[in-house]
Amino acid sequence: MYDLLITGGRVIDGTGSPWYWADVAVQDGRIVAVGALKDEIAKTVIDADGRFVTPGFIDMHTHSDLQPLANPLHECKTRQGVTMDVIGHDGLGLAPVTPKTAALLRDQLSGWNGLPNIDRDWTTISTYLDRFDDKVAVNVAMHVPHGTVRMAVMGMENRAPTDAEMSEMKRLVVQSMREGAIGLSTGLTYAPCMFASDDEMVELCAVMRPYQGFYCPHHRNYGMEALKGYSDSIEIGRRAGVPVHLTHCHMGFPINKGRAPELLSMIDKARAEGIEVTMDTYPYLAGNTYLHAHLPTWAHEGGADATIERLKSLDMRARLQHELEVVGSDGFQGVRLGWELIQIGGVIGDDYDPAIIGMRLPDAAARAGKSPFDFFADLLIATRLGVSCLQFIGNEENVQTILQHPAQVVGSDGILVGGKPHPRGWGSHVRFLAHYVRDLGLLSWQEGIRKMTSATARRIGALDRGIIRPGFMGDLVVFDPDTLQDTATYENPRSFPEGVHYVAVNGTLVVADNQTTGATPGRALRNPFGRTPERHIQF
Repeated sequence: MYDLLITGGRVIDGTGSPWYWADVAVQDGRIVAVGALKDEIAKTVIDADGRFVTPGFIDMHTHSDLQPLANPLHECKTRQGVTMDVIGHDGLGLAPVTPKTAALLRDQLSGWNGLPNIDRDWTTISTYLDRFDDKVAVNVAMHVPHGTVRMAVMGMENRAPTDAEMSEMKRLVVQSMREGAIGLSTGLTYAPCMFASDDEMVELCAVMRPYQGFYCPHHRNYGMEALKGYSDSIEIGRRAGVPVHLTHCHMGFPINKGRAPELLSMIDKARAEGIEVTMDTYPYLAGNTYLHAHLPTWAHEGGADATIERLKSLDMRARLQHELEVVGSDGFQGVRLGWELIQIGGVIGDDYDPAIIGMRLPDAAARAGKSPFDFFADLLIATRLGVSCLQFIGNEENVQTILQHPAQVVGSDGILVGGKPHPRGWGSHVRFLAHYVRDLGLLSWQEGIRKMTSATARRIGALDRGIIRPGFMGDLVVFDPDTLQDTATYENPRSFPEGVHYVAVNGTLVVADNQTTGATPGRALRNPFGRTPERHIQF
């Protein structure tokens, strides 16, 4: 007797092959048979009734580092058909940590993670990942976060590491890879990652080679020098001898309109030269980050307390305002800050006017009777930097061009906290399929599904996921291609999509008849290459 049997579905198996009629059987968490099985017996039988049956979707770029632990059913993802979140992005994850760095990260990342009442008792990648096993509805995989490692060794200092510090950072990267991390992420516009040189990144990436890790950069500039940022990232991978995955790859800002073909040509050239380059894109035009990310590099040195003191200083405020509004801060990609592009997404704490949530920053400033800069600075002071924001900087032409490239996969980059967070946390994967695949016809169904399943699984080393085939894990989705629709908007972001009827994680239903079941069968994916003998590593 099977545990789960899905009958009468059109199977899109994740490989890019055309759909075919088949039944799918799952036993002990794995797919055990695909074929004509409708007369077989199972504990649970689902009649797909001609709907598509696909592998579970993998969200390649998320900021779900705490949210599944705070909200184990993780409906924002399961209701989309997402069965795995990749966490630890942009160089600022929650392990490995010391008590001191845990406190620093708590302040710095409150705009991403909120401040849920969770006992943060882990110290290593391994003990952090243990917190997810059979306690959340989705699977997770994790990067080694470069900034977190640098913070543990060097604090928030803006300088190059000593030889001893570099050796210790390498040791932490290796330890993290051996404990299950899949790659190394960085956020070169976020402190303390921004204090690192490309040479530092090459050294840290190189020690991942025996573990088949890859480099996942949020690079130095997505605005005036976006193409240089991508080129530099590819060069780091070439020098280190590791694959490169370019994160939230959009070519946003008006200055980059129509330049997506240049980026894709760069990627094609690198791949032709043997450098394994991939990328992810979310299907929206607005970005999302914490508000203090717009500050210039020097303002972040020393951590949250030092940043807040600079914001309080009249002399420093004058300098900050000049750099943001006149010169063009490196925190805003070298572009002079257009306050009208920024929308308040969420605020931590009670010392603010709740009416500002969802307002563009100049409107919120006018409501407070302040200039946009003074409002920006005062809000960061009052909330200890606990503010998330949306940035309306995208370009539809570039998004459509990039998502058609075969090396592109889907990542939401979803921040799930705040009064009005970005809708991408609730709609990215369904929107990609419903709008760009079905409505616009830019991709076939089988290619769209491949980008969210086997292509992503291969990139992160989940070698037994992403394909409907006997022996693979039972991460499965049943959806109606005709009624599939995202409903999350900028005005109403926490709205679940329509048309996703069943979702199984490790063979257990987490969504049935369009509703969550309450099951939490998710587990942490640990790098299958993480047990490579230590003797192969040379510092």
